[in-house]
Amino acid sequence: MVAKKPRVVIVGAGVAGLTAAHRLCAAGGGQQFDVSVVEASFRAGGRVLTSEFAGHRVEMGATWVQGIDGSPVHALARDAGALAADLLPYERMDGFPDRVLTATDGGEVVDADRVARPVEKLYRAMMEAARAGEAHGGGGVEEYLRRGLRAYQAARPEKAAAGDANNNNKEVEDALLAMHINRERADTSADDLGDLDLAAEGEYRDFPGDHVTIPGGYSRVVDHLVAALPNGTVRFGLRLRRLDWGQAPVCLLHFADDGALAIAADHVILTVSLGVLKASISKDASADDAIAFDPPLPQFKRDAIARLGFGAVNKLFMEVEPDEEFIGGDGGEPPEEFPFLHMAFRGHVSRIPWWMRGTESICPVHAGSSVALAWFVGREAAHLESLPDEEVIRGVQATLDSFLPGPPRWRVKRIRRSGWATDPLFQGSYSYVAVGSSGEDLDRMAEPLPRGPSADDGRAAPPRVLFAGEATHRTHYSTTHAAYLSGVREADRLLQHYS
Repeated sequence: MVAKKPRVVIVGAGVAGLTAAHRLCAAGGGQQFDVSVVEASFRAGGRVLTSEFAGHRVEMGATWVQGIDGSPVHALARDAGALAADLLPYERMDGFPDRVLTATDGGEVVDADRVARPVEKLYRAMMEAARAGEAHGGGGVEEYLRRGLRAYQAARPEKAAAGDANNNNKEVEDALLAMHINRERADTSADDLGDLDLAAEGEYRDFPGDHVTIPGGYSRVVDHLVAALPNGTVRFGLRLRRLDWGQAPVCLLHFADDGALAIAADHVILTVSLGVLKASISKDASADDAIAFDPPLPQFKRDAIARLGFGAVNKLFMEVEPDEEFIGGDGGEPPEEFPFLHMAFRGHVSRIPWWMRGTESICPVHAGSSVALAWFVGREAAHLESLPDEEVIRGVQATLDSFLPGPPRWRVKRIRRSGWATDPLFQGSYSYVAVGSSGEDLDRMAEPLPRGPSADDGRAAPPRVLFAGEATHRTHYSTTHAAYLSGVREADRLLQHYS
């Protein structure tokens, strides 16, 4: 007699799902489990998607490796041969810019030494204190930052230099703080920083070392994981519609609305996004954007899903070129390189559309590049997805013309943008701990089902539905290494169960 191998179906071919599959497929010389990965789309990677635009390699999704010392994702990128730079320019190949042009709408350049850098130093120090667990006051991050700026302004001695445009200019400082708040929104995916829990910031962790992008593209990491799996492990075009998990010992996964296509499994590892899970517990859930659970998810799981935050972050790439009218007119000389532009909105230029005002910067993807990048979050990100290219270009052009000093020098030639907010397979980008939630909810996200002891012998029930993905890791949530670590965790949970 040959013992039947436990069948494990992993839903989602992102980093979490592929990592879990790789670990289980290697167990027992590849003979311990029958492993399948089912993916709704026709590509692997999930929220990892490398593309090309205007001769540059760009990331439409995951961009950074947040710390390289001990990072499993950095190790994967090395093993995949994706860290060696090649001839194709790639995003942020020179890291973070050390020289920026900070301006207000209206074209006023902000004094870097006396105004811009002190406010940036204050912002960084406050966020470092928050992540060290040293912030006080509770509530949301935005009010914490605004309290800090008010205290900074109140502590500054009054000066009598009446002719100094930047002396004691609270309006500019307020606009600079709002600029940094927009940056923090993009880092965390929180539409409103007032909804980002201050206390939870003390639990978030990056790996030590530099933050880097991957020269060969993030998708090379995904390709490396897929190539390591047995042929046929990943099946594409299978979108989970219903999961019947209440009848021991197996689960039944339905991939068609009429139930005609179904797969039985001893264990399911669910790696869908928190956005899909939120849609699945919504009263307005439909078959097009949700998974039906039978029985419904238990209340502790539903509460954690509802309380945690999950936001949309989109990237807008722009190919820019010198304005021919400027070069051919009185200006004569072509402009210098496109600047690393940081934007402090004061609300003085009405032609700038509202959705541009939630953006911190428009910066070249690396020094000297003709491709620039801006990040959009929350309501601005969702609105950006609804606009035709021509309207987006007009909005960006109006912003550049308002912020860059002197006559118009740059023209937006074409654009490329991501669309995570309205993608039904994700419905957003990454998770955050919202006010009213806590790290305990991230732990609850990771708990397998059923919960509690078995009715037969009182021991822990065999895990039938397991949860992985970035929103299930308490300290690294929102990152690709959280997805990786969660995949390892759930694979190890099954290995321990059968040990």
